[in-house]
Amino acid sequence: MDLGLEGARALVTASTGGIGREIARTLAREGAIVHVNGRTAQAVDAALVDLRESAPGARLEGLVANNGDARGCGETIALLPEIDILVNNLGIYESVPFTQTTDAQWLESFEVNVMSGVRLGRHYIQGMLQRGRGRIVFLSSEAAIVPAPELPHYSASKSMLLSVSRTLAELTRGAAVTVNAVVPGSTRTEGVRAFVQELFPELPYEEAERRFVAENRGTSIIARLIDPVEVADLVAFVCSRRASAINGAALRVDGGIVRSIY
Repeated sequence: MDLGLEGARALVTASTGGIGREIARTLAREGAIVHVNGRTAQAVDAALVDLRESAPGARLEGLVANNGDARGCGETIALLPEIDILVNNLGIYESVPFTQTTDAQWLESFEVNVMSGVRLGRHYIQGMLQRGRGRIVFLSSEAAIVPAPELPHYSASKSMLLSVSRTLAELTRGAAVTVNAVVPGSTRTEGVRAFVQELFPELPYEEAERRFVAENRGTSIIARLIDPVEVADLVAFVCSRRASAINGAALRVDGGIVRSIY
């Protein structure tokens, strides 16, 4: 299926690893010009090497900027004033019981997870509407719908992204611009893989994952963690011309972990 992404200019925030890197890889393979973003030149350069090896001929450009604060977002906008696709993937998390969280942790989660997308979305949607085309995607989480007790500030920030995404979508009425949220379930990123192994250090990783899912994500129908590529494939489709009728939606790629008929 031709997704119609050839030559589209895309920015994927925090795309030097995890889900972000796989989104960048998938968009590049579909012919998009992808700006690979990270906080350091070392991380960006390493990601570019990996992506070019797996996607020969891909059009990739590095973008070193910390979009987790206002200054970094300003640098991104100055370096890249216009794009066709914005994927707000940047996010942080840490496991802390609610009663032990601090104001600083809540504010940092809000600043990085929410305001990065607000600041970039606020700028880029204006150009998209003027040009009459564009795609914005927010990466939310299953925790936005089923808050994780051990991730209270993360869960709240991801819930807020659903509201921000829908608000932006309302601005696109009648235009060929869409804004959507993608809602992954627990995904086998480098960080999650390390977290699972730390929980069960005595077990081989595959067995540790099965136990983690059974004990901590028992509603998962697929009974495993999601591969980042599976999330990236949905994001690429949502960014494509084929998804022109999908707007203002929260699209789950959660393996059935959220027990809902909708």
